[in-house]
Amino acid sequence: MIQPSPPAQDATCVALTRTLRRRGTVVLSVFALVWAFAGASGLASSGAALAVGIVAVPVSAAAVLLAYRAGAAPSPRTVDLPERWERSVGVVNIAEVAAIFAVIAVSNASGHPAFVPPAIALVVGLHFVPLARLYDQWQYKGTAALMTAVAVLGFALIAVGLSDGSVRAVVGLASAVTLWATAYHVAVKG
Repeated sequence: MIQPSPPAQDATCVALTRTLRRRGTVVLSVFALVWAFAGASGLASSGAALAVGIVAVPVSAAAVLLAYRAGAAPSPRTVDLPERWERSVGVVNIAEVAAIFAVIAVSNASGHPAFVPPAIALVVGLHFVPLARLYDQWQYKGTAALMTAVAVLGFALIAVGLSDGSVRAVVGLASAVTLWATAYHVAVKG
């Protein structure tokens, strides 16, 4: 039996869904790489830091290649985007960047630079809450929860006296793993 071709609107929605999920995988993979390098910079061993860098690049690249692989089945469901979602995403991202700059400025001005990695992880985690709805990517709620947990862990490690480098390593590497897990999920499951 021959399947009827989908209406143009359905085809457009399928294409938009695929495009958004591919872009999401790229953005998640790039920022996972940034977090991995930040985490590696806190490691006491330069050899371990180099190893993280050597592993991080192909892990990010593989997620992107997975998202763009030829012959990938379309996502099992198409996105259902709210009205004016693009504008709202822009507002969320601008607020995130402003909050990150504020965190850096306040932490450094107050003499507490160790707060920068966990505070940024918190900002990044919280920004996934509205993005889950705006992109219709409900797995971003899990990303938000994990990034927030990483931030809380970072603050706890500061409270018990762990060195700035060690906090940066833990928060950076845990954030990278969280973002990679989300990137792979988006790339494979949609």
